[in-house]
Amino acid sequence: MTSSPLPPISRRTALKLLGVGGVGGLLGYSRFAKPQPSRYQLDRLALPKTLGESRSAVIVGAGLAGLAAAYELSQRGFQVTLLEKSPNLGGKVAGWPIEVEGEVFQMEHGFHGFFPQYYNLKSIVKELAIEDNFRSLDFYSLVFREGYEPEVFRPSHSAFPWNIVDLALSSPNRWRWGINLTQVSHLQVFRAISGFQIPESYNRLDQVAVTDWVARGFPQGLYDLYFLPFAKSSLNAPDILSTGELLQFFHFYFFGNPEGLAFHGTVDDMVTSLVMPMIRAIEAQGGQIITEATVQEIHCEKDKIKNLTYQTGSAVANIPFTVERNPLLSNAGETYYGAGDQVYLTNEKETEALSLTCSHQGCTVAKQENGQFICPCHGAVYDQNGKVLRGPARRDLTRYRVSKQREQGAELTAITERVNPTETLSADYYILAADVVGMKHLAARLSGDINPDFQQQLQTLAVADPFAVARFWFDRDFDWPHSNFASLSGYRLTDSITLYHRIQTQFIDWAERTGGSVVELHAYCYKEKDFPTQSALLETFAEELYEIVPELQSAVLLHQELVNQKNFSGFPPGSYDRRPATETPIDNLFLAGDWVKMPFPCGLMERAISSGLLAANGVCHAEGLQRRELLTVRPEGLFQI
Repeated sequence: MTSSPLPPISRRTALKLLGVGGVGGLLGYSRFAKPQPSRYQLDRLALPKTLGESRSAVIVGAGLAGLAAAYELSQRGFQVTLLEKSPNLGGKVAGWPIEVEGEVFQMEHGFHGFFPQYYNLKSIVKELAIEDNFRSLDFYSLVFREGYEPEVFRPSHSAFPWNIVDLALSSPNRWRWGINLTQVSHLQVFRAISGFQIPESYNRLDQVAVTDWVARGFPQGLYDLYFLPFAKSSLNAPDILSTGELLQFFHFYFFGNPEGLAFHGTVDDMVTSLVMPMIRAIEAQGGQIITEATVQEIHCEKDKIKNLTYQTGSAVANIPFTVERNPLLSNAGETYYGAGDQVYLTNEKETEALSLTCSHQGCTVAKQENGQFICPCHGAVYDQNGKVLRGPARRDLTRYRVSKQREQGAELTAITERVNPTETLSADYYILAADVVGMKHLAARLSGDINPDFQQQLQTLAVADPFAVARFWFDRDFDWPHSNFASLSGYRLTDSITLYHRIQTQFIDWAERTGGSVVELHAYCYKEKDFPTQSALLETFAEELYEIVPELQSAVLLHQELVNQKNFSGFPPGSYDRRPATETPIDNLFLAGDWVKMPFPCGLMERAISSGLLAANGVCHAEGLQRRELLTVRPEGLFQI
């Protein structure tokens, strides 16, 4: 067995882990006195909250991180301009209208749960007075394909270690956890997961992949039951996820969290429930929001950004961008680039490329033997040159010129009949809040006096394995004994199921009128080699859905939607030290996004929101304003060595 990188455990530490000692710490951190959220970056001086003179800020990226930064700065008196490349606002929580059976619904990137320890997100929700836009899901199920009974998590106010005691008492699988604290490896595991610290835990375990760490003596039942399903819900596969990052994830969601695992969902779609209220608040303070804006250049002089240029119009601006070669789709006669819903096929001479993103709803079209392209989602057909032959698509596939070619990738430039004019923005402050793929593009657009190491940090940010969401409309409902959102484990592709017709108003109303159901399956981080095409994704989702809910085998499938992207933040082993933080070597530039190195525990949507508020705090601090109080769970694990 490979030795653990952790040092040996002393007798004093072992006693502490086993509960002999440490009583004083437990008195303030028990089921009887639930700890309050920890405060981060609290200004002790009474500073002004709003500007006394005009200042401006440009924010690139209108996901939750960019929206949070724009919201906070607009409330402080800054003139905010928010640029978003997509026509849809919200980033990974964006939505768009679709038509099903003659009715219009809002589609989105999958179900999102709001956990009670999302303190910073909840503070914005409270300020916007939109608490009624969220509803409790009451309880949360974790269902296994085989081997284990379903686990059920309910609201709790017991902090560690009492939440583990409660879990052990309620778990039908408690005798299968496999924990033996007389084994040194199990004690080391317990120490690591219950003693999280920043940066100490990263220093010890960031270089180790989760699967390698587990192989060193992790209790098998504990891994199968909790660590594997929840690790994948970070949208990073265990074989390429840093153990340090996993410990942070578990500390935030469980070991340092006294709020329990039951959570809320939105009453309507995410855009209606959260994004648009934030947009309205920004615009009410004079903020300007520009969609379909592609950044062309970010020019720096003397350690400051001087200006930013961009083009507007369709997302097909003639600004070069780089894509990686896709070896899984490429063959001797054809070369493919990109992944997910951004795939490109080059011609024989590889001088031009055709986008395979369907112009209808964004699925990836598949090439047929006759040279045509067919959309696997809604049946649109294009000829070999990308021209629409059959709807519902109305616009042709976009053509690109291959301007530069490298061994592992190519630089593409859209072939457009009309070039949109370039606009220039100058501001006092800039915040880049795009996703990882967008940040790589923006890093390449930095010009002038740039720290090359900083630019390299951005360009080497990791992208996680792709995720996929399939939503199905059926003509009938079915019995379901578990939570309306449930994690699933043991399937080739599927990681969760959502019963939208029991959660969101638009689908509840439709189901009451029709007797039907709307079911969504989500794959958090699948391997492209196993499912190289969207047709394979849809077929597998359908097969597994009929296994998960056998009653639907005799139902009529009315409609299906697929969302498939490769743009989520990756946290591979060894990435922590190189991960950029909010502040940068450029004096008036700050970063925000769920990929930013955070100084306190947070995850997923709360990480995005917190990073945006942290960036806004950096701007406010530079102007001598009071920084917003940011909250988190207990920042360190209880058992410190």
